[in-house]
Amino acid sequence: MEDIQQQLAALRKRIARIDRKWERPDRPAEKNTPREPSAARFIQDLLSGEIVRTAYGEHFETEKLWERHRRHGSVDISDLAELPADLLAPLAGGAAASSDATKWAFLDTETTGLAGGTGTVAFLIGVGNIEPAGFRLRQFFMRDYGEEASLLARLAEHLARFDVLITYNGKAYDQPLLETRFRMARARHPFDRMEHLDLLFGARRLWKLRLESCRLVDLENQILGVEREGDLPGEMIPYCYFDYLRTRAAFRLVPIFHHNAIDILSLACLTAIVPFAFRAPEQAAVRHGADLIGLARWLRQAGREEEALRLFRRAVEMGLPDGLLWATLWEIAAMERRAGRHDAAAAGLAELAASRNPYRVRALEQLAIHYEHRERSYALALEKTRAALALEDTVALRRRADRLKRKIGKAADARLLAGL
Repeated sequence: MEDIQQQLAALRKRIARIDRKWERPDRPAEKNTPREPSAARFIQDLLSGEIVRTAYGEHFETEKLWERHRRHGSVDISDLAELPADLLAPLAGGAAASSDATKWAFLDTETTGLAGGTGTVAFLIGVGNIEPAGFRLRQFFMRDYGEEASLLARLAEHLARFDVLITYNGKAYDQPLLETRFRMARARHPFDRMEHLDLLFGARRLWKLRLESCRLVDLENQILGVEREGDLPGEMIPYCYFDYLRTRAAFRLVPIFHHNAIDILSLACLTAIVPFAFRAPEQAAVRHGADLIGLARWLRQAGREEEALRLFRRAVEMGLPDGLLWATLWEIAAMERRAGRHDAAAAGLAELAASRNPYRVRALEQLAIHYEHRERSYALALEKTRAALALEDTVALRRRADRLKRKIGKAADARLLAGL
């Protein structure tokens, strides 16, 4: 018992020495646990901005302006203010028929997860807008989960100034996510009154045949000519935010704010490029045939076949990779046939039939149909059918060959009888 009492007394003395050590204001820093110099700083100490207080609490906001004399890759910031009011209508399917560029809000979110769902939160929301001074960005940030209601209230207030929402994959991700967060906060979201243009769909139509990826960061590099340096990969952003919540090391957030800002600036600059191609497709300043094919297919789906056909032909003249060239020649022939220009269709099919390609058998079969039914030249039709059979032996082609042989035989009999 005495030994235990002695051990307890020694332990109390040791604890007391530790307490006295940490009560001293001039105590030296721990040698074994160095701290990064910015770790203890607040986000408002690292970024210019302010703590905003609302009826629902408080959150952090920061603002940035790219002046009109600056450039982002190939686009002048001053050009954004000159974008016409009817620019978005063709790409938006008639929505946003006339809206001044200063009424467009460019939105992007940074979230706690990439899969969405009710557990995913948008902890940073950036909204950019065009103004005479240049391009202005406002970012809304929640320093902890308890600040979400305040952030959403201010976001709704800010978006009330705009008529059109422009995003990149926002119809599938950003807007549904934010609508869910507003509902969970028992607040009304501001998106019902806004037209929404998701630029991803237009970008894919225009560039997917030429570019391996139509991700925003890839278009930023390939189309705008911007090379990001030291950027934080998007998949790392949730981890950095969770690390901030755990350590309160605000310096880890700075790359996230930068990533969000460049995403939104690139979105605005691509809006100065993509919709113009759909506004006047035949006048589009397109330098690659594959991009013209994307526009032509969009026109064809919209029922504007003659315009589409002109673009298809122009794309062929500009030059196309072999696989896309054969597909385009096949589409041109089909469109000429639908337009009733059968001789032009046959000429296109003859090009396909003359060389090895995936459409060769089908082209020979269509030529056989043309010669049989339109030209009544059964011998030529049989010749094309036999050429197709040499490449691909099918029941349908054999039946066609047999029928043509019978027709040729009947025609010969008729000529013989006529000569008697």
